[in-house]
Amino acid sequence: MEPRLPPPKQDCPDVEDCVSDPSEIGRICAYGPICGTCVVYRVLDVQRGLLAGTCRIRTDRGEFPCTAPICDSYVPRAGALDARGRSTESAVPVALQIARAAGNAPKASRAVSRPAPAPRPRIPDGPCGELEMTREELKSLIREAMDEERGGLAPLAPKWEGGTALLKPLDPALQAKELPLEALFHKVVMIRDKLRVLEQKLNSNPKLTDAEKVDLQAYITGCYGSLTTFNVLFRDKDDAFSGQGGKGA
Repeated sequence: MEPRLPPPKQDCPDVEDCVSDPSEIGRICAYGPICGTCVVYRVLDVQRGLLAGTCRIRTDRGEFPCTAPICDSYVPRAGALDARGRSTESAVPVALQIARAAGNAPKASRAVSRPAPAPRPRIPDGPCGELEMTREELKSLIREAMDEERGGLAPLAPKWEGGTALLKPLDPALQAKELPLEALFHKVVMIRDKLRVLEQKLNSNPKLTDAEKVDLQAYITGCYGSLTTFNVLFRDKDDAFSGQGGKGA
């Protein structure tokens, strides 16, 4: 096995390629296994030339760079190296891999007895232990990760593909402006994801009382409600905004 390159601390040369198509991160990245090559890593932004995002399973970690070391919940993206640095194109469905990582996978009826692999040293990356996750939360996590692997976090409704939004001033002497709907939709989805991260950080903040969390959550819910105008752009209702939270009802 060839030695892997140490991940850069900033200005990764491949960051633009990874941002343009997150579904190809596993094949693009030459520094894995790292958090960024894990299917449960949600890409949100670029900071200091590195991807910045959150973990879909360990949401209390907040936002961190893609070069962070992996944990026991690591699930390699398509084309990425596994936790031991081996090349893999897993035949195990992504949904089952994520469920196992979240500690909720159903047990096989017939287990094959195999010797336990030698433990691999890991750098602690955050709190570990039992994960509390409802069935609906697990389904949402799996759906989002699989959508990203297919090439997009939230698909645009087919009727709007290739369309444009026209900003037309009342004064006919002024020039109108056209905005591609794909670009507008991307910005809307990024706003949605940023609100979700803010919501996660709020709920996991140990310094806030329950009353303070409820008070601040009301402002986030109000933002979701104001953005329901853009729900018409989403192909899947579950990806859309709701005045009661970050997902469509």
